[in-house]
Amino acid sequence: MSDLADLPEIGPVTVAKLVAVGITDTATLRDVGAREAFVRIRAQVDPGACLQMLTGLECAVRGVRASVLPPADRAELRTWFRALEDGTTGHRP
Repeated sequence: MSDLADLPEIGPVTVAKLVAVGITDTATLRDVGAREAFVRIRAQVDPGACLQMLTGLECAVRGVRASVLPPADRAELRTWFRALEDGTTGHRP
């Protein structure tokens, strides 16, 4: 079993989506980063992936629970997610 399942805020559905986009272990997820992993998931597996998944991926990369993610970092993720939705991040949704 993938060590991704041991990360905080990552469940089996997200693990399956990460594996489907070629992210099969914790080291790869950390190298790729939450935002790039999220973009890959949206582009290749789940075009409707939501802000909650992005937040979960960020928590997983950091190794923390969502409850300790600083509000400013949550706000930054929300801003980036909205820009992705609007097509202004440089990534296609």
